[in-house]
Amino acid sequence: MIAYVRGILAEKDPTRVVVEAAGVGYEIFIPVSTYEKLPREGAEAKLLTAHIVREDDEILFGFATETEKELFLKLTAVSGVGPKIALAILSGAGLGELAMCIAAGDAKRLSAIKGVGKKTAEKICVELRDKVQNLALAARGAGKAGDVSPIAADSIAALRALGFNEETSAKMVTDVFAQNPDADSVEKVIRLALASRSS
Repeated sequence: MIAYVRGILAEKDPTRVVVEAAGVGYEIFIPVSTYEKLPREGAEAKLLTAHIVREDDEILFGFATETEKELFLKLTAVSGVGPKIALAILSGAGLGELAMCIAAGDAKRLSAIKGVGKKTAEKICVELRDKVQNLALAARGAGKAGDVSPIAADSIAALRALGFNEETSAKMVTDVFAQNPDADSVEKVIRLALASRSS
């Protein structure tokens, strides 16, 4: 499988790019969020990739960040959500906003994205609600739907290092931000999370 492609950005538009690496031009389909982070044509670019292999085709999907790729893979794991719909969803809203919509079960917002029906939106919310807590709380902790809070992400990593699994760590940090929206350091978040755990 192809994990990433690094080379010269030969062509780019909001839905696809061509990256030339070692004399080969790789056509890679991308969400708008990735397009916005690309350098100018002719510059070096690196895209994380999801290599989708089917009986009659092989397609590369590219992402500027690990978070975009992770959410794409989660979406395509939902029955009825193919790679093209997953890209449309990623292009239809910021990552943080999407995660918070899914975590809150807001199927109406998801179904407003072109190509996403009501039943598909509801299925995404049901199947991924618990799996996007990390991203949703990070966005909430940042105060902006499209951003990811380093404090939230680092707090989760710290709790995992202390032996908690990812789901528990994400819930602990979510609870801290819900009760203490002014938590402004990893140390404070960890202290409050552990205190609530022991009380």
